Amino acid sequence: MAHHLLPLLAVLAAAALLVAPVAGYPWPVCGQSNYFKPNGTYEAHLDLVAAKLPKNASASRSLFATTVVGTIPEQLWAMGLCRGDVNATACFSCLTQAFRDLPNDCSYDMDATIYYDQCILHYSDVLTFPGADTGPTTDTYTINFNANVTSDPAQFKSLLAALINATVAYAANNSTRLFATGEADFNQEFPKVYSLAQCTPDQTPAHCRNCLAEAVAGHQGSFYDYIGGRVLGINCSYRYEIVPFFNGPAMVRLASPISGAPAPAPAPAPASALQPTVGTPPAAGKGGRKRGIPVVIVAVLLPSIAALNLVACLCYWKRQRPIEQAKQKYPMYSAEAEDTETVDSMMMDVSTLRAATGDFDETNKLGEGGFGAVYKVWEHWETGTVVELVDPNMGGSSIPEADVLRCIHIGLLCVQGDPTARPVMSSVVVMLGSNTVTLQAPSKPAFCFRNNSNTTVSTAPLQG
Repeated sequence: MAHHLLPLLAVLAAAALLVAPVAGYPWPVCGQSNYFKPNGTYEAHLDLVAAKLPKNASASRSLFATTVVGTIPEQLWAMGLCRGDVNATACFSCLTQAFRDLPNDCSYDMDATIYYDQCILHYSDVLTFPGADTGPTTDTYTINFNANVTSDPAQFKSLLAALINATVAYAANNSTRLFATGEADFNQEFPKVYSLAQCTPDQTPAHCRNCLAEAVAGHQGSFYDYIGGRVLGINCSYRYEIVPFFNGPAMVRLASPISGAPAPAPAPAPASALQPTVGTPPAAGKGGRKRGIPVVIVAVLLPSIAALNLVACLCYWKRQRPIEQAKQKYPMYSAEAEDTETVDSMMMDVSTLRAATGDFDETNKLGEGGFGAVYKVWEHWETGTVVELVDPNMGGSSIPEADVLRCIHIGLLCVQGDPTARPVMSSVVVMLGSNTVTLQAPSKPAFCFRNNSNTTVSTAPLQG
């Protein structure tokens, strides 16, 4: 029986070597700007916050808490955030330990931060808030593993970029806690890649998206060749590894076909190669932190682009077909349109208006009825009759109803009245390519809707 245990022991030993060493924690970042006096007012404030903040954060549904004590120049602002997948007990223990360690690691520093695997603690004499523009940059702390990806490194980079962008998009747009986890299939050397992204819950989705985009843009070339890496920031963080490190199932799943011939079993990596390499954090300025407004990075795969182009062509064909039918049915109106193409009537010809309004039906009169494709879709969505929107000539009952509902659901999310609630393109790509991503309920579209008496037309700019 012993010979049956040898393969199992070998697998367990290899897995143990891949796990990030706990000895790497914690990672302190000292401000080195202002210092407080021993046994003074600031230290008393720190002791007071240490007794309250871990309890408040662990009792919060978002595992997050902030507090302000005292007045300038002895004012102390503190923030504690636990990883979104840990429980309250682990959160309390982590933040309690952080308050023990940080004052020793950053002795008498008024501005200090410490990062653990499961929590972050930050305190400062400068009060910051979501969207504040009070500093030169978002301070980040980079960590990567020395071991490189040797099998299909180019494909690994591409997959990792898609996974990180999808996880970031889900955290910012589809999670009330601004937290998301993800996983993707790779190859036989590394079957799975895991990711995590998180922002402090006091931010808006737009601020979270910008913070994470800045972190991704600033570090994507730093460690995409490695088997693991992290960018740790006070306002937002993201991370990836080739072994599972979060609790529960992944919120975002990307499938990637395993390409090429079966790869040989990799030799166990030396322990030194798996030690995390810690990047040098920028020196903290006195001005605090900035939640920047960078460009959102979009990773779009070619199949998704092809699918979107196909949908656009089908929509264009469907829109043109009734117009051509109307011109054949009402040739006189087509002639009228050619005669009346003046400066005042160049937008639409009469035959187009006739086709669009159902032969000028009173129920489609603007201001009294549901004129407009978006309104009609929303009306069917509310009544549960979305399938009736499908053109019978496109397949009828042969089209899976679930696919129809999902496509229309995504379309309604993209035209919601609040521009900040609309998903970015990277999120749309993930939604179209995966059935495992949960979609939020859409709100009313911005273009036209009505109340019980009169129609109210509302417009809002589309997000680019």
